[in-house]
Amino acid sequence: MNELPIRYNPKETEDKWYKAWEDGNLFAGKPDPAKKPFCIVIPPPNVTGILHMGHALNNTIQDILIRYHRMQGQESLWMPGTDHAGIATQNVVEKALAKEGLKRQDLGREKFIERVWQWKEQYGSTIIRQLKKLGASCDWSRTRFTMDDDYSRAVKVVFVKLWDKGLIYQDSKVINWCPRCQTALSDEEAPHHDLQGNLYYIKYSLKDDPDEFVTVATTRPETMLGDTAVAVNPKDKRYKKFIGKTLILPLVNRQIKIIADSMVDTKFGTGAVKVTPAHDPNDYLLGKKHKLEFINVMSADGRMNENAGDYKDMDRFEAREVILEDLKEKGLLEKTEPHPLSAGHCYRCHTIIEPYLSRQWFVKMQPLARPAIAAVKKGKIKFHPARWTKVYLNWMENIQDWCISRQIWWGHRLPVYYCRSCKKPSASVIAPQDCPECHSTDIYQDQDVLDTWFSSWLWPFATFYWPKDSADLKYFYPTSALVTAPEIIFFWVARMVMAGYEFMGDKPFSDVYIHGTVRDIEGKKMSKSLGNVIDPLDIINEYGADALRFSLISITAQGQDVFLSKERFEQGRNFANKIWNASRFILMNLGLAYVKTDLCVFFKKEDLDATNRWILSRFYSTLKDLDKYLAAYKFNEAANLLYSFFWHEFCDWYLEMIKGDIKNPHNQVVMYKVLEKFLRVLHPFMPFITEEIWQKLTEELKNERTEEPKSLKQSIMTQPWPHIQEQIIDKKSEADMQAIFDLITNIRNLKALIGVDLKDDARAELYSYHKTIGELARQNHALIERLSGLKALSFKDRDSQWQLSILITDKHFKVSLRFGGSFDAAKIKDKMQSEIQRLIRSIEDKNKRLKNRDFVKRAPAEIVAKETESRDLAVEQLKRLESIFNGIQ
Repeated sequence: MNELPIRYNPKETEDKWYKAWEDGNLFAGKPDPAKKPFCIVIPPPNVTGILHMGHALNNTIQDILIRYHRMQGQESLWMPGTDHAGIATQNVVEKALAKEGLKRQDLGREKFIERVWQWKEQYGSTIIRQLKKLGASCDWSRTRFTMDDDYSRAVKVVFVKLWDKGLIYQDSKVINWCPRCQTALSDEEAPHHDLQGNLYYIKYSLKDDPDEFVTVATTRPETMLGDTAVAVNPKDKRYKKFIGKTLILPLVNRQIKIIADSMVDTKFGTGAVKVTPAHDPNDYLLGKKHKLEFINVMSADGRMNENAGDYKDMDRFEAREVILEDLKEKGLLEKTEPHPLSAGHCYRCHTIIEPYLSRQWFVKMQPLARPAIAAVKKGKIKFHPARWTKVYLNWMENIQDWCISRQIWWGHRLPVYYCRSCKKPSASVIAPQDCPECHSTDIYQDQDVLDTWFSSWLWPFATFYWPKDSADLKYFYPTSALVTAPEIIFFWVARMVMAGYEFMGDKPFSDVYIHGTVRDIEGKKMSKSLGNVIDPLDIINEYGADALRFSLISITAQGQDVFLSKERFEQGRNFANKIWNASRFILMNLGLAYVKTDLCVFFKKEDLDATNRWILSRFYSTLKDLDKYLAAYKFNEAANLLYSFFWHEFCDWYLEMIKGDIKNPHNQVVMYKVLEKFLRVLHPFMPFITEEIWQKLTEELKNERTEEPKSLKQSIMTQPWPHIQEQIIDKKSEADMQAIFDLITNIRNLKALIGVDLKDDARAELYSYHKTIGELARQNHALIERLSGLKALSFKDRDSQWQLSILITDKHFKVSLRFGGSFDAAKIKDKMQSEIQRLIRSIEDKNKRLKNRDFVKRAPAEIVAKETESRDLAVEQLKRLESIFNGIQ
């Protein structure tokens, strides 16, 4: 057999095989009536994006699913693409223009959009190249972009369909406004962050009695210039006599009424609140209800406008300070108190948003939400973990209308046209030549563009060129699964479900897997400002893509956040090295004649010795559990299962057991078959190293060399997933052999605990409580001696007359051990007593910490789980030590 090099070099392997896969068109998916389809649409990364650990986790999970189902014989398609990311991309290009001393307005709309397209062509495929470095097996020939011509047509068709159904309307509402980006934002695009602010108590005098005041409390005194009422709760006895009276608005001297409304919280501030209908969503509702005047005191850039009087042209926060000084001078600022508050921030530039009265376009969402709610309630769409179902339903059942217009230039321009003659708007997929109402040709298009998510919510079917009724769309829709992060459940997931039922009449996918957020080892979210970012490309460069993928997956419990340090990736690297070294050892000792042997034809299960029956049973038991874990989206449990089988059972036990008789025909065939099948089931997790080894392992069968593949005739990724051979699974054989392993482990652990070298002179007597296991121990006495480091092992037929120094027992055996002249029982007992006391103190400390409610509540879940696991291990170790201590003669 062709040998592997001494060391595994990911840099030499990964690019070679990825090119071979692409050249062989192995990622392609196409309709095949003979096969069941499996399809995932990639959450399209922003065209501005570069690979971060969140992408690495998300796309590794998707690639595992695609490779797994591809090997299971399903026609598997991973649909790739990128999102035009309206605000984000426009910001990037505007920053580039600023370095040239230009603004977008200097270029004009058409020239600016040309510059954005130029930027996209130059930089927009960066994230795609990086995903390839990760090993993503997308069908890149199908790569879509949300501003492609066909995709843009789909967006317009959807808009017009909603328009025709009366679900799109225009209205003036208080919306989230970003003064930096100068555009409207949806609630989901303006996440709230906690801030330390102040509560300002301002006195408003009564018109009829200037010496009498009503004091209001506010966190935003700059908006008081737009107050058109003061509100109190009708049940608040303090203010009953003031209801209906007139106040004089400080600094502006405008007359405003005191109104009563149950919306007012009597416990906030003084119980009297200023009402600014144009600058607060709750005040907007009060304004509508009580028919108040709406006065906007700010411009789009966050500066005060002409309605602000003397404060015109001041930045909103500058105006705040000047207003407070003026109020103080007039004796109208009663007091200032620290007050924690939560403020919305632009999700792109992080500017504090301004609640702002603006005329925008909206979609009525309740009619769209109904079938999407029913689909999840009926189990047609399942969330993993299931707890996200409640989050989804809660949002959907309280859904608000969607503000879809944005005041930027890059994006899908609203297909709304206005007639200057009859003033009536219309919507059209194709730009009309005249007004559909009066046929005037004096028409113009709306300047706004659609929210980026208005195109993204069509992704599961628009990527297949809907509204065309293509064969691809019929075959691959509904798609199979969606893998995404929790922060876009509302942005994207919920809206895709609504769009699927509205425009396709069916669900967009069956399963939604929500993975956690990638954080640093202390639980902080990774960010450049904190300096705690780990670049996945750096990890790939140092350890390899397989090490990155396996490390990420093995520590990612379903739905839990991931806590990362660079050291975590050493696990994946070490596992890759273990696989390489074990495979190299096997290849060096493997005979070609046995490689070509069919396992079932060569011998029956009964012909195998206990060792080979055990490893085959363990492999197929592992495979059975692996399939269950992958079906349940428990990827970390699947990864750790594979790790444990290969490292501890196949390498630590099986290869060690057969090493002395490795040329035995049975050992040759079983060793080869288990390795080859294991490489196949590991492939979705670690695609590169498994391809490299599999090619070496099977190349003699193909009579070809594959060191530098020019065209790939066979690949591990197109091999069938191993079938579970139920007849080979033998739980009794597994349990019996495990008893032998436990015996060896107990002896080795004992020697380590008492500080005796494994090679020191040691003899043991063994008694088994079970006849069959005792017989198995006798058959493997040489193995037990060798792996336990014993000079001699003898067997007793009765549990009596023990003559040796130390007794250890488990549920299968009682063992007594005697060591050479260097063994000092009293000294060993003193040493063990000290260790026992240390463990007792450690367990007490850990129990105290775990009973501390503050620790359990505030510490990251992984830290609490680790502390619990550490405590439990210490308890087990204490039990073993006490048992051994009591057995020393």
